[in-house]
Order: sequence, then C-alpha cells, then structure tokens
Amino acid sequence: MASFVLEDDFLMEPKRSIFREFRLQITTLLLLVIFLWVVEAVDWTVFRGGLDQWFGIRPRTISGLWGIVFAPFLHGNFAHLIANTIPLVSLGWLVMLRKTSDWIAVSVIAAFCSGLGTWLIGASNSTHIGASGVIFGYFGFLLLRGYFERSIVAIAFSILVAFLYGGIIWGVLPLQQGISWEGHLFGFLGGVLAARLLAERPTKGIDRGLDRGIGRDIDRL
Repeated sequence: MASFVLEDDFLMEPKRSIFREFRLQITTLLLLVIFLWVVEAVDWTVFRGGLDQWFGIRPRTISGLWGIVFAPFLHGNFAHLIANTIPLVSLGWLVMLRKTSDWIAVSVIAAFCSGLGTWLIGASNSTHIGASGVIFGYFGFLLLRGYFERSIVAIAFSILVAFLYGGIIWGVLPLQQGISWEGHLFGFLGGVLAARLLAERPTKGIDRGLDRGIGRDIDRL
C-alpha cells in the first residue's frame, strides 16, 4: 500500500509544480496590471498628469534619463493604458510559459533598450511614456526565439505570434504622429537581443543526431 502512495506522490509532483508555476505567472501579471492602473489613477486624480512630465523619457536631457526606468509604468490616459494592458498580459504570459525568469529578463532588457534608444534619437522637446516598448520587446523575443533556438516548440510559438500580432510590426516605423516609434523599434530590438541571449540550443550530440536524420547541418545555419 505504501509503495502505491509513494508512486502516486511521485506522479503528482510534476502536476503540482506546473500548477504552482501557473499560479505564480497569473499572480505576477495580475499584480503588474493592478499596479499600472493604480499609478494611472493616482496620476490622473492627484497629479493631473504631472507624473508623465516628471518621469517620462525626455530625449538627450539629464533629467529625462529617469524615464528609462519609470516611463513603462506611465500612460497618457486610461485609453492608452487599456490599449496596452491586453497585449502586455497576453504576450507577457507567452514569454512566461517556459520560465517565469525569462519574462523578468526580457522585460528588463526590452525596457532598457527601448528607453535608452528613445532617449538617444527621440525628437527634442518631446516626452515618451507607456509600456508599448516592453510589449514590442515581448513581440521581438517571441518572434525570433524560434530562429535562435531552432526547436519545434519555439518555432511554433514564433509562427503563432506572427499570425496573431504580426500587424504591430508597422509600429516600429514613423508612420503615425504622436506614437513613440522609437520606443517600439528599440523595444523590438531589445526583445531580439533577449531571444539571442536566452536561447536554449540543443546539445551538439542532439544536433548531430538531427543532422543524420534530416540530412542537414544545423550547426552551420
């Protein structure tokens, strides 16, 4: 009887681990969304939009450097925040699916690249705010992870993301006034960089086995 109980516990442990990870992911995203909405509510009711001016990215100004850290948490109004909330959660969760730590790393890299790039080349006397640079980082990460990892799962995710969100790629171009295309572009490039840094390539032994099976040298691609 005891042996069966131990076996059942052994079989259930992976399920418990998956559930704990899923609960952590949902809780993390929910807390992030709540935080963003609280910040916007406080900015709207108490500071009358002052946080956007004080802590947004102002290109090539010393005080504007603070925006690299704080701008992703600020939005121009609730419509702006609503537009960012859905892709932030959906793409963020897709980044989390393999490892929650991936989401943290991609978020930090995308936010930094987006903020620094905007600070360097953004229009003078402009202020840039919003989480869209991080969203484009998630998009770039998911889109290019399949290329860097060359695994079936990663490629499938890249195809799925391209199908669902491929249209936002135009946001990296200066096509619409009032949109921080610089933040989008450098956020996307930050996501690509994160995909390269976090890529989990198969071992060479597995590569050689695949090479024999499908007649091509993966290591040379």
